[in-house]
Amino acid sequence: MLVKDWMRRRPVTVSPQETLRSAWRVIREHRIRHLPVVERGRLVGIVTDRDLRHALPSRAVGLETHEIPHLAEKVSIWEVMARAVVTIDREAPIEEAARLLLKYRIGGLPVVKGETLVGIITKTDLVRALLERQEGSRPRPTSRKRARRTPRKSRTR
Repeated sequence: MLVKDWMRRRPVTVSPQETLRSAWRVIREHRIRHLPVVERGRLVGIVTDRDLRHALPSRAVGLETHEIPHLAEKVSIWEVMARAVVTIDREAPIEEAARLLLKYRIGGLPVVKGETLVGIITKTDLVRALLERQEGSRPRPTSRKRARRTPRKSRTR
């Protein structure tokens, strides 16, 4: 099985000039955690939901609620993205993708053809491939549509 059979094609991307606020909006809207950063069709970095959370000030800092979005508009993706991106070729076996995810302790790999981003493969895609391999079925194209999750009930202590 190859990466190209399980990757998500046409991943959602941002440019390095966009702001933290716009990237956060994209991540929430598309319910994703890995956001490749592309400039002129070339992969230049990646930003995750975790990167964005770490870049925003904590509520413990004492800022007013309305001040945080204002600050998020002033910081560009270029300032917080990872520039040394671990990637994988679309023709690589999915076992190689799994090895890279484990080795670098990451949750997703941009899939490239040369320097051009052609997809993304995540831990979820690899679990899906493993399950379908066990069931003996052929790979199915992945879709961006996902089942809606029911909101978790808040726990009270």
